[in-house]
Amino acid sequence: MRGLADSLRGDLLFGALAFALLAAVDLGLGSPGLLDFTIRFATFALLALSLNLLIGVTGLVSFGHAAYFAMGAYAFGLLMQTGAWSIPAALVAALAASALFALVVGALCVRLTEIYFAFLTLAFQMLLHSVILAWIPLTGGDQGLMGGIPKPAFLGIDLARQDHLALFSAFCLIASAVILRQVVRSPFGAALRMLRDNPDRAAFLGLSVFRYRLGAFVIAGTFAGLAGVLMSLYVSGAFPSFAFWTTSGEAIFMIMLGGISVFLGPIVGAALFILLNDRITALTDHHGLYMGAILLVLVLGLRKGLLDFLVEAWRERKERRS
Repeated sequence: MRGLADSLRGDLLFGALAFALLAAVDLGLGSPGLLDFTIRFATFALLALSLNLLIGVTGLVSFGHAAYFAMGAYAFGLLMQTGAWSIPAALVAALAASALFALVVGALCVRLTEIYFAFLTLAFQMLLHSVILAWIPLTGGDQGLMGGIPKPAFLGIDLARQDHLALFSAFCLIASAVILRQVVRSPFGAALRMLRDNPDRAAFLGLSVFRYRLGAFVIAGTFAGLAGVLMSLYVSGAFPSFAFWTTSGEAIFMIMLGGISVFLGPIVGAALFILLNDRITALTDHHGLYMGAILLVLVLGLRKGLLDFLVEAWRERKERRS
């Protein structure tokens, strides 16, 4: 328990310093482009970080993780459009909706493994995508939620302002990273890694494979829903593309780009992905070809994410010196 308490204090200190640095840079420079990047970075880093709880820690590759991203965005947007909800209340309700949806889907999916699990999650995601397109009176169909999302101020925070939204998004990312870090380092996280490495042995020791995997699935889905809320605030709406398979593919790309085994890998991968995508899109219309080539180089060359490679190289160098 003392080790977990020390870890929490260290993570809180690191998180506070990271938030202070981001706030100082964003507010000091005041660049609209930098604020825009901060919002997108926080959103996609949170999506990738939540997915890596399944891929890197639990050993479950989900192709349908964007379903909870879309659920959070649509639930929040629909509640705010009623005019009867404050932003904090609608945010909590959207997270609850994402968690409940993940609970229902996860109860069916986590009984399977490997490719069967991956494609069943994809099937549920595409089912949600089809429902969004078909339920036009509620979701707006392929046009998305129309009319924008009201952003009433709360606690002195006005999310209609780009600088406030950037700092709010950064805070959500850092707070979520601290929580997920504690989940990974807790006994629950140790059990997930045991299930990943040897599920038969874990079951023999008395661990419930179904319950632990379902717990990880719900936690990951909840934080993906938070990422969806941030995206709905950013675009002032919600669109069917949030639930399309390419959104899940981008999250997996970020994880592979940054690294699976290092906790901060997905965050680094999200930053690299956004920077590369913005730069390549500005230079050519064939950005998918170039992004695919970069992924191919990583897979065939490094055979691991960039942060995984750097950390492993640093450890090997340290061992040689000692």
